[in-house]
Amino acid sequence: MTTRGFPEGFAWGVATSAYQIEGSTAADGRGTSIWDTFAHTPGRVLNGENGDVANDHYARYAEDVELMASLGVGAYRFSLSWPRIMSGGTVNQRGLDFYRRLADTLLEAGITPYATLYHWDLPQELQDAGGWPARDTAYRFADYAAVVREALGDRVKHWFTVNEPWCAAFLGYASGDHAPGLRSPELAVRAAHHLLLAHGLAAPVLREGDGLAGAAPNLYAVSPATGSELDLDAARRIDGLQNRFFLDALLRGSYPADVVRDLAPFGFEDVIQAGDMELIGGPLDFLGINYYSRHTVSAESDGGMVATSPFASASPWPGAAHVSFVHGGRPVTDMGWEVDPGGLHEILTRVAKEYPSVPLYITENGAAYVDTVVDGEVDDHERVAYIEAHLEACHDAIADGVPLKGYFAWSFMDNFEWGWGYGKRFGLVHVDYETQKRTPKASARWYGKISRQNGLP
Repeated sequence: MTTRGFPEGFAWGVATSAYQIEGSTAADGRGTSIWDTFAHTPGRVLNGENGDVANDHYARYAEDVELMASLGVGAYRFSLSWPRIMSGGTVNQRGLDFYRRLADTLLEAGITPYATLYHWDLPQELQDAGGWPARDTAYRFADYAAVVREALGDRVKHWFTVNEPWCAAFLGYASGDHAPGLRSPELAVRAAHHLLLAHGLAAPVLREGDGLAGAAPNLYAVSPATGSELDLDAARRIDGLQNRFFLDALLRGSYPADVVRDLAPFGFEDVIQAGDMELIGGPLDFLGINYYSRHTVSAESDGGMVATSPFASASPWPGAAHVSFVHGGRPVTDMGWEVDPGGLHEILTRVAKEYPSVPLYITENGAAYVDTVVDGEVDDHERVAYIEAHLEACHDAIADGVPLKGYFAWSFMDNFEWGWGYGKRFGLVHVDYETQKRTPKASARWYGKISRQNGLP
């Protein structure tokens, strides 16, 4: 059978994040995060669920790494819990010891660790001091990065600073769908800049010695619902805030002029200080891209919104609150997200053609479906089809000259899916949350085979 091979050394991985899987939220000196506070606030998470136990990965990490290795995965992207490592301004060695053990176990299993410093679990004490809208938080992040690099730099070489800063800023501070649950576009635009500033301050710290550093924004292909001038402008606004705001800052050291104009009513320009953009646009060793779907947008305000929470929310789109999101006629996942692998090819080739060349990784890509265990098996053929189609898009992009170096499936296992609680399953591995039993799905075995043969059949 002919194999559509990938380049030698291509990283085949899986991804998770700390709050979604670790549990043990009060163990070994861990402090409180904004997601602890948010999830314990009534009406914030479906069914009142939280990450207190999650997948109990903090206690079961060795079992999980063994399972990962048995499937043939060669790379693992995980996030570090900031409040587990630093609480009250004090370094918690017991928290660092957990990540030392995790990294050692991965390396012993032949799995390359890729670590993310921030996947949304800001220490609550920093939120109390102003959170991401406060400039000082970016400097506290740089302090945290220095602690992490000193402790883990001999084990971890690949670092991602911030994951999906769009979500952290605009879902956290504009729509209120994510922690800390605030609804202020003025605070959200400040948060967005300071998240990027945090990256800019932390990246050179992580690159000291032989470390490699990048960031991982979530990007969407964006299409207007019609060719009308109003819909074209709607697409410009959403593409600007979702994609170009972060890509231009990270890869060009500037914000798009049209987006700056869109955000002017919210005081955005007042946030930027001299030297900020040089820091944000500093050297990148790679760029992560999280991709799930396409946005089709309309200037007609009754079209709806992309569901980011099971609860009613404000708009996460400062300067584009009038824009609605319409169905493009494609199949949807259990999240209601349209399946569009062509959009991934579009994003990859666009980044490669329009921006300075930098190695790229798909740091998240996957789908939630309704999975059930039948006779010890989970036949998630829809997920297999989803991943295969998106890997075909990656293969085509590489053939078109895109410097794609790896792919991380989201997620290694089912987990706490933020405002949706435990009802949405993205994992290659099924988790029974009552017993913590892990059951590899058909997709896990299929993906492991793809990883081992470095190509699609």
